[in-house]
Amino acid sequence: MKSTQREGIDMIDEISPSPALRTALAYHRAWTSGDLDAAIAYVAADIFCRAPGEDIKGKDAYREYLGGFLQVFTGLTDVAALGDGERALLFYYPHTATTSTAPAAEHFTVREGQIVESLLIFDRLSYAPPQQQ
Repeated sequence: MKSTQREGIDMIDEISPSPALRTALAYHRAWTSGDLDAAIAYVAADIFCRAPGEDIKGKDAYREYLGGFLQVFTGLTDVAALGDGERALLFYYPHTATTSTAPAAEHFTVREGQIVESLLIFDRLSYAPPQQQ
């Protein structure tokens, strides 16, 4: 069961004049609720994502990357969301069996309602399986 704590984040897109933030939040809500198809609808065909340890190019590769994380994702605590005309920034704590306290941030570039670039920041070691001793 996925747990989600959104607090004030749910209201941001209703009061925000930022089209990029509205797109980023719609994408974020979709993938964090497990609806990968809905999330990918907000992603441009030629998306570029810089993630820790790898660059991801294209919608299919991005879908595979996100789908892989959804296999271990168990919930979310949203913290902050900011945006302007073409840029949005989300800060949150993704939950897995390994951690719920490792922060993540995503900076999106949005054009014509599609995410064309994502810069994803998180500590990969925090999400690694515990060492067998």
